[in-house]
Parts: sequence; C-alpha cells; structure tokens
Amino acid sequence: MNLPSDAAAFTDTPHTRLRRAIAARLTESKQTAPHFYLRGTANVDRLPAMREELNAGEATRISVNDLVIKAVTKAHLLVPALNVTWPPDAVRSYAGVDIAVAIATDNGLVTPVLRSVETMPIRVVTSTVSDFAGRVRAGRLQQHELEGGSISVTNLGMFGTEEFTAIINPPQAATLAVGAARQEPVVVEGALAVATVMRVTLSIDHRPVDGVNGAQWMKAFLDLLEHPTRILA
Repeated sequence: MNLPSDAAAFTDTPHTRLRRAIAARLTESKQTAPHFYLRGTANVDRLPAMREELNAGEATRISVNDLVIKAVTKAHLLVPALNVTWPPDAVRSYAGVDIAVAIATDNGLVTPVLRSVETMPIRVVTSTVSDFAGRVRAGRLQQHELEGGSISVTNLGMFGTEEFTAIINPPQAATLAVGAARQEPVVVEGALAVATVMRVTLSIDHRPVDGVNGAQWMKAFLDLLEHPTRILA
C-alpha cells in the first residue's frame, strides 16, 4: 500500500512583512495589556430605516458601519474616559475623536485612522472610509494614516458573524467588535416579538480605563444604536 508523502500534505506560504508586523503587535498587546470585555445587545430596528432614508436618491451609499463609527464618536464625547490612550508615562486624554477602522486585505488587517470624526458629516465618513479601503488594497496608504486613534472598530457582520472579541491595538484603550444585525425573537413588555438585533463586544485595556467607565460607555453606545437620530444630532 502506497502512503502519501508528508511533503505533499501541506504548502508553506512565507510570512510577509505585514503579517509579521501584525503578529508582533497583537502578541505584544495580549501579553502586556490586561484586556477585559463588555458585551452588549441593541435592538436596531430603527437603524436600517434611517439608513435607507439617508441614502434615498444619493449616489454615495452610507453603510451601517459608517453609522456605527459615528455612534462610537458620539459615545466617546458622552463618556470621555474612553477617549484615551496608554503611552509609557501618562494616561493621555483627547479633545477630538480619532477612530481606527479595520479593513481586510489579502495580506492581513490594516487599520487606517479617521481624524476628528466629531467634525465629519456622515457622508464624509463614508467617502473617507471608501478612499481608505481603495488605497489600502492598492498598497498606497501612508504610514502616518495608520498611526493614532483611541479606539478601533472592526466589523464582521457582513460575513454573518453574530458575535466575536477583538484584540486591542496599543496604545489605544479599546476595540469594538461588531456582529451582524439579525432578526431574532425578543421579549417586549412581557410579550414575544421579532426585532433586528445587533451584538457588540468592547475589548478594553484595564490600565487606563475602569470597568464602570466601560459600562457607562456601552450604555451610551447601545442607546445611540437604538435611537439612531441621536447619532447625527
């Protein structure tokens, strides 16, 4: 009986520079940043309707993730204890809100940073994220565009993932992992109903942020998702 050789059972793909950098950074994060996790669930029935209204007759299509980014921004303004980083010698707090957005490529995950998102109209968020995505995949992103931010947003909802956790990108204080919006049975005022539900998980570095501050932020963020007109107010 002829058995297949071990050499034919696998293929090695050499590590790219990007993959090595990602591996080193995330390993450092898990080893040095004491992560804790907060999970939340929002009834987002109103979110798709508002998105469709915003997109009516417009060439630039706002995504759910664009609205999530703006909701994160508003939550950071409401709970500034999350709008911090952990450099070596101090907890650094920020007046404006810079948010890193995870974009997948064939070679690995890249997180360009949106600057001063609190000043951006929602369509500017949409066009900037779209520009980042195009330049990331073409390899034309500049190094300074990958630096900064106090939080990252990573969304796997478009792949049907319901819930997941993510590793913090140091020296940022947190990463928000966003799952798919799905119709599920829920209890409303004691009666069974169907609602569109979104689950999110906030990974937080316990060094600059305490649990109560994370809980306050999550409460504010979920409230914004459930009352989406407040996101753009």
